[in-house]
Amino acid sequence: MSTILRVFPSETPTPRGPYSPAVVAGDFIYVSGQGPIDPSIDRFSYGDIQHETRLTLENIRRILAAAGASLTDVVKCNVYLRDGNDFAAMNKVYTEFFGDQRPARTTVAVAFADPTMKIEVDCIAYKPV
Repeated sequence: MSTILRVFPSETPTPRGPYSPAVVAGDFIYVSGQGPIDPSIDRFSYGDIQHETRLTLENIRRILAAAGASLTDVVKCNVYLRDGNDFAAMNKVYTEFFGDQRPARTTVAVAFADPTMKIEVDCIAYKPV
């Protein structure tokens, strides 16, 4: 029987609501939606889409590391953009992080509760125990 572990890394942003940054269930790690929060000040750091994408993916990288995984273990990402016109610029930074280890991905344009935020990303990683 597998156990469920909730991951709250100290070097990542504090959750903004009643959720875990990541949950490890069996061989899978589910990372909650992450946004452009600078963990050194625990506040949003708004900027252009490339800045926000880089910060968001760095947060995901840190959460995965705390759960014993890396970006190469990611099998699925969901990318949410405030403006679909930001796709190409986001994709450039996304490629820097994932390179040839490309997970399955869905990208959609959405309206965020925080109208200043440009991106949110969640993912699922597979890491056999």
